[in-house]
Amino acid sequence: MTRDRGTPDRRPADRPLRMKNSSNPDRPPAPRPSTHPTPRPVVRAVPPDPVRPVVSTLGQTEQPAYAVPGSAPPPLTQPPSPRDRRRLRLPTSIRFWGLTTLLLTGGAAVVSVALLVRSPALPNCPSIFWPMASASMRLYCAQVAANKQTVKNLLEAIALVHNLPPDHPLRSDIDRSIQQWSSDILNLAETSFNAGKLDEAIATARKIPENTSAHALVNERIERWQSIWEKAEAIYQKSESAMRERKWHQAFTEAVRLLYVGNTYWETTKYQELNERIRVAREEGNKLAKAEELADIGGLDNLLKAVKLAESISPNSYIYKEAQTAIAKFGRKMLNLAQATLEERNATEAIAIARKIPDSANLEEEAQDFIDLADAQAQAWQGTVADLEAAIAQAQKLDRKRPMYARAQQLITRWQREIEGVAHLDRARQLAQGGTPNALGSAIAEASLVNRSNPRWDEAQKEIARWRGQIETTEDRPYLDRADEYALAGDANSLQSAINEASQVGPGRALYGEAQDKIRQWTREIQRQQDQPYLDQARAFASSGDLPSAIATADQITSGRALYDEAQDEIRSWRSLIQAEQNWQEAQSLATAATPDALAAAIQKADQIPASSSLRIDAESAINQWSQSILVLAQNQANYDLPSAIAIAQKVPARTEAYAQAQLQIGEWRKALQPPEPPKVLVEPTPPQIRPIN
Repeated sequence: MTRDRGTPDRRPADRPLRMKNSSNPDRPPAPRPSTHPTPRPVVRAVPPDPVRPVVSTLGQTEQPAYAVPGSAPPPLTQPPSPRDRRRLRLPTSIRFWGLTTLLLTGGAAVVSVALLVRSPALPNCPSIFWPMASASMRLYCAQVAANKQTVKNLLEAIALVHNLPPDHPLRSDIDRSIQQWSSDILNLAETSFNAGKLDEAIATARKIPENTSAHALVNERIERWQSIWEKAEAIYQKSESAMRERKWHQAFTEAVRLLYVGNTYWETTKYQELNERIRVAREEGNKLAKAEELADIGGLDNLLKAVKLAESISPNSYIYKEAQTAIAKFGRKMLNLAQATLEERNATEAIAIARKIPDSANLEEEAQDFIDLADAQAQAWQGTVADLEAAIAQAQKLDRKRPMYARAQQLITRWQREIEGVAHLDRARQLAQGGTPNALGSAIAEASLVNRSNPRWDEAQKEIARWRGQIETTEDRPYLDRADEYALAGDANSLQSAINEASQVGPGRALYGEAQDKIRQWTREIQRQQDQPYLDQARAFASSGDLPSAIATADQITSGRALYDEAQDEIRSWRSLIQAEQNWQEAQSLATAATPDALAAAIQKADQIPASSSLRIDAESAINQWSQSILVLAQNQANYDLPSAIAIAQKVPARTEAYAQAQLQIGEWRKALQPPEPPKVLVEPTPPQIRPIN
């Protein structure tokens, strides 16, 4: 039997249809459900009617349904020979033929029923030669492919049917299917976009045929996707920038904006990813902040702890670069600490600090150079020419490429000059051993050859000052010795001679300070001898009661003289006595008026007399007497004017004998001024009414 054009393959009933790329070859492929969020009815593929025979790909007729492809044709049979006929004997039993007839009849019935209920074989779409396929066959296979709901199969479905003629009877169904399949492709692109596959979504959308309604939405959809993606990336980058600056609140605020960008991937996966990064970065930021705090406190232990904390920050962290910068800064602080320790001439501790600088600080070469130079400096501190030469040799090992080459050259130049200074000082000390002024002068001249730029300049100046002091002491000691001899007499003329002799020791000389101390001592003694008569005469005037004369006499001792302070103390005491006398006289004069105000003013004036004055006892007695007089005046005033009496009694001072009695009187008078309380009216209670019992 040949295969007609346009008809599906006729296959035996026991050979099911096999679809290309099918996962189960034993059954026809079932349509895959749509992955688009909006479900649509699945178009069931209907096998086409066999209206026309389909020519096979090779142009050969198809084998019969019972034929097995590739098998050889059955051999031709020959009629049996008479001998074979004799050998063939058929059974003659009635039972045998009855059973055989029953079996053949039943088998024929079963075969007939099976043929009636068996479904026709489905076409094998992958093996169809499409240039010769009918439209119904194309539409059927396109529907089968489209039901798989993948971009590839949807495009294959469209490709199968879109080239059919516009006047084809199935054109309306084909166009409707193409529109639906194009929409499905756009929905699958949207799904890819929400899954975070922007490039794939764009590529998928651009595969939609141009003559479909979905194609009109492609550009707008792609622009929206790209806009959403760019916005989300900008938000993500802003959050990352905030994390690098350790602005955690701002980073989280930016991350929250991802929840509203309009893309599932950014709103879920990327948002959760960013939140986790913020959490980790915040923890690491706290570590770095603690490290910086420890470094600011200072000290080797704190710096080592700070380095350890900064080194624990992951290389994947947003603040990793900042942490590395901090480690370099901590290492620099350790190197500065080592330098400060070295300047205190503690080379052992300085080297130990430098050895602890971590490799992550990127200061390995500089730290090693520091250690080498510290060893050289420790050698140079020994001070001998041999030690200095050994230090120079050590420093010269650093070549131009080393970080501390310039520092090494400075030290070499310093030590070379120092060698010259050591040579001059050694020669000067040898000369000074003579001890004579000439020997000391020669030593000073030799030490003066050490110039100011030499590291041994200060040492040379100290030696020069010491030797000059020895020379000046030798030259000036005779002056002071003679001055001491003059001062032994103790009179003013002798003391003045001693001062004149000591004044020959000029400023800046070794014994100048000692000479000035002696001059000041002798000068005060002369002044004391000159001014003591004035002070004695002033005291005599005061004893006789002539205080003005005493003050005038003592005031002749001028400021800066030996007895000036003592004279001023006496003058202040005498003036206080004069003022006390004046206050006492004024108080007595005021009290003569005998009015409350006059007596109060007299008390106030008398109270200004100091306790050291002899008039204080009389003033105390008068104050108590005048206070009692004020109280008497208040009591007299109370006979006709209680408010005025209270005002007068309040003038009695608190520490006088009449004060307590005055306060008692004031209380009684104030009570008397208060209005009497109204008499209390006694209201008798109303007796209860007794109701009669009915």
